[in-house]
Amino acid sequence: MTRNHAPHPVPMLRLASFYFAYYAALGAFTPYWSLYLQSQGMGVAAISVLMSLWYATRVLAPSAWTTLAARSSRPIRWLHLGCALTVASFAGFLVPWKFAGLFAVMCAFCFFYNAVMPQFESITQSHLHGRSDRYGLIRVWGSIGFIIVVALYGVLIDELGAAKLPWLMLPLFAGLLVSASCNHYAQPPAIAAHGAEAGFRERLRRPEVLAFFVAAFLVQVSFGPYYTFFSIYLGEHGYSPSTQGVLWSIGVLVEIGLLFLSRRIFRRWGARRLLVFSLGITAVRWWVTATWPDSLALMIVAQTSHAFSFAAFFAAAMLLLAEYFPGKLNGHGQGVFYGLSSGIGGVAGALLAGQLWRFSGQTAFAVSGFVALAAFATAWHWLLRRPRSIAKAMRETAL
Repeated sequence: MTRNHAPHPVPMLRLASFYFAYYAALGAFTPYWSLYLQSQGMGVAAISVLMSLWYATRVLAPSAWTTLAARSSRPIRWLHLGCALTVASFAGFLVPWKFAGLFAVMCAFCFFYNAVMPQFESITQSHLHGRSDRYGLIRVWGSIGFIIVVALYGVLIDELGAAKLPWLMLPLFAGLLVSASCNHYAQPPAIAAHGAEAGFRERLRRPEVLAFFVAAFLVQVSFGPYYTFFSIYLGEHGYSPSTQGVLWSIGVLVEIGLLFLSRRIFRRWGARRLLVFSLGITAVRWWVTATWPDSLALMIVAQTSHAFSFAAFFAAAMLLLAEYFPGKLNGHGQGVFYGLSSGIGGVAGALLAGQLWRFSGQTAFAVSGFVALAAFATAWHWLLRRPRSIAKAMRETAL
């Protein structure tokens, strides 16, 4: 007689602490780093190039790090090493640099900071085996960390100036290293074999999977003006850094609410429908941002859509990646997702935003709306419409 073993408990606190620390640091970096670069005498073109390094390193760092971890007998050491090197490289910003020095330090810091999260996503999935609907309840702590820092640091920058940002952020990365040392895989993952690589490539060639990655790439391109210049855009329209922090916080507050409800939402609507809906909302968001930047009320409305354009999309993407690349293939899938979407898509978005900004910020956000619309059309056809057509044809054939 076989005994049914209860599933291992999920270490919610340890997993949540890493997301909290990682995204708390991102809550200072994403909204305010362009202001820091501006305080160092960088112009719009230089800022777009330096910020594009954040995305450029995502092309190589996630896949390289997850591959090294997958081939190691002690993969958790790669997480610890990546977090330690993140702290060490970020400390380089404490020294005043010209463009060349900032470029070099940005390359090192962005590489290691981007390297660790895909591996940790794989660690989280190893604990959630068969219980992926709990992902949102863990990931939400990243949003909480983000919103606390983005609100607090907006006030601190008002008081101290953006030039002090590296000193304010360094303790956040130290906390990331502490959290990493407390986490581990649910069980030691098998070392990747050549057969697994072939299986991964076969899954990668599926039309639905390719469409998913194309849509993820396009939506990241559409975020280029937002992640690179949104704080500068708000400043041009008369918003103070503290008000900018409030607007960033609103987006993350609604994101938190959605993640707390994610179990119900995904059970009712499914990952594919929610992902497609989120892409449509994103297109509308950029058009509102482009058309009414001087209306605080409408900017608040646009920011509330972040619950879908980021949180719902990202959570749905994680569930689809777990479906498309199960088990030990998930780390490779995470690497491709981060490399293609946040990496190549982020570079293209940041550089495109820099070029469009020569016309106006409103032009950049308007174009982003059309890019997000293309992502919506791609996902709607291949993830929703085509599977329904295939299912209908199979039912008719059976009759």
